[in-house]
Amino acid sequence: MANRILIIDDDERLTEMLASYMATRGFAVEQRADARSGLTALGAGDFDAVVLDVMLPDLDGFEVCRRIRASSDVPVLMLTARGDATDRVVGLELGADDYLPKPFDPRELLARLGAVLRRTRRGVAEPTAPLRFGRLTIDRQSREVQVDGQRRELTGRQFDLLVLLAERAGRVLTREQIMTALGAEGWDNVDRSIDVHVSRIRNAVEDDPKRPVFVRTVRGVGYVFSPAQDAKSARKLPPG
Repeated sequence: MANRILIIDDDERLTEMLASYMATRGFAVEQRADARSGLTALGAGDFDAVVLDVMLPDLDGFEVCRRIRASSDVPVLMLTARGDATDRVVGLELGADDYLPKPFDPRELLARLGAVLRRTRRGVAEPTAPLRFGRLTIDRQSREVQVDGQRRELTGRQFDLLVLLAERAGRVLTREQIMTALGAEGWDNVDRSIDVHVSRIRNAVEDDPKRPVFVRTVRGVGYVFSPAQDAKSARKLPPG
């Protein structure tokens, strides 16, 4: 079955080109030129991913992303013509899974979408036992994270990053290793993409995000998941 992609972008020339190109690669694409019709289509359809422009005629893409995340964990790849690093950070903080500045090569867009969809299928097709670290439970089958039995919201990419670190608990991963493992080679290694995702994960699962117990920074190297299980354990660790 073809993957269904919703493109929300008012640049009709671009969306027609993308839809035609993606159709030859086995994708089923629907296009909407404004935020409200895009949100309506998403609510009525079963889409595998959304390609979302920042600049829309009625609502900006950031607000659209916020509304999508209020009710759905569908992967969102944001586009912008402004090319501002701040935009990338804002988009990621609002729950976007990836960010691509215009102009871009359609092959790169397709590669990024493919990476997201492969991770989603892998999470469904290969159920495994939940990872448990004291109060924290990471269910790779349902793709849910709970702290003390309460569900915490993460985007698809943030969940994948948390699983990547948790499955390698105690092992320091560099940013380059993280980008490679997540199929995110297109990220700029000097921007804050990974740091933003880590910050969002900490806000979701840590009691005190400024003194994280689980996802810790190894300065000048990368990140490590610590299987510390409670605040008492955390007090033995320096701020991370």
